[in-house]
Amino acid sequence: MSAPKKVKKVVLAYSGGLDTSVIIPWLIENYHCEVIAFAADLGQGDCDAVALTKKAIATGASKCYVLDLRKEFMEDYVWPTVRAGAKYEGTYLLGTSFARPLIAKHQVLIAEKEGADAVSHGATGKGNDQVRFELTYAAMNPRLTVIAPWKDPLWNLHSREDAIDYAQARKIPITVSKKKIYSEDGNLWHLSHEGGILEYPDKEHNYDMLQLSNTFEKAPNKPGYVTIGFNKGTPVSVDGKKMDAVELITALNKIGGEHACGLLDIVENRLVGLKSRGVYETPGGALLYKAHECLESIVLDKGTLAEKQKLAQTYANLVYNGEWFAPLRQAIDAFVDSTQKVVTGEVKLKLYKGNIIPAGFNSPFSLYDADLGGFSDVDTYDQKDATGFIRCFGLPMKMRGLLLGKKSPVDFGQPLPAIVDKAIKASKAKKK
Repeated sequence: MSAPKKVKKVVLAYSGGLDTSVIIPWLIENYHCEVIAFAADLGQGDCDAVALTKKAIATGASKCYVLDLRKEFMEDYVWPTVRAGAKYEGTYLLGTSFARPLIAKHQVLIAEKEGADAVSHGATGKGNDQVRFELTYAAMNPRLTVIAPWKDPLWNLHSREDAIDYAQARKIPITVSKKKIYSEDGNLWHLSHEGGILEYPDKEHNYDMLQLSNTFEKAPNKPGYVTIGFNKGTPVSVDGKKMDAVELITALNKIGGEHACGLLDIVENRLVGLKSRGVYETPGGALLYKAHECLESIVLDKGTLAEKQKLAQTYANLVYNGEWFAPLRQAIDAFVDSTQKVVTGEVKLKLYKGNIIPAGFNSPFSLYDADLGGFSDVDTYDQKDATGFIRCFGLPMKMRGLLLGKKSPVDFGQPLPAIVDKAIKASKAKKK
């Protein structure tokens, strides 16, 4: 086994959880270097600066930074993704995905401030987070050495059970146990759960891990309502009350969580090629996505909306794959920002046992005309005009039918079903 690369000072992305708690002493034991811990407060609820600093230093760190990044997280990472309408594989609202680049960015800034020559993270070699951290390191400062213990030849912990044993042997306080071994990641936007029984998609679990949401069974038997206001695609109010980003998502998490909204149990395709199952709680986020989609449906023209929906998938893939600082994501942001100039208005939602039902929405830029969209005759639309439109629009299909003769334009020359073939022959015989 080759000797580890010589490093003097490492900045570790630190959460105080199982993995990063054992990594501090592991780095010291194997790299004989100074370790500086850095924890980002993204609203995960357990980011007590004093407690984290005390724990990190007791575990061997020389110092610990704890930065409140909640405002930056919501305004510069979450809101752009909401405006883009990005959902990975149509469901996942990217709660962990866009948190990692923000953490890695400030990790690099601290490394530069402290004169560190390396950065480290606790992401495993089987997950997506390793990519998100390391692509950001590359974009921000490619000269830094990256130490990823789970991929390091010196790392001899092969499971979370091994990590628990390692921590207990060194008397490192941890909250996870072998009985309840879920791997969790939380912030203002969401809370994710992986591991344990969730590794077996054929097994039903009892949702004993939920913290933000009710189960569907425990949600109220009466529906609730909430009205969300937007200004140029950005959420700005709840039930008529103006709020900043942190206040707003906190309020919506409480409302949505009560009604079991945004609760997902999914199997996703990780970037590294494997599938993984996770439970996600994104109550406020689910309400925002639904409201934003409702508002866009009345203010964006057909072509713009269609193109935006295509780019939303590209945007989701970029964010999921850790390419937050890629030029393409920034270019899509420019397009999205242009479309959002008219996404202003209010959306009322009805919430019932996980269901999010539109209950009315309006905008000063609405393109919806109640008379034109109804069934009655109006001056702006002559129904007889549709006759010529259909003739032109359907001309390619008509010509194919004429030129193929007896051949089926659907089956491309394959024998027609007997009943259709019989009808065609009868029609031609009648004409003769």
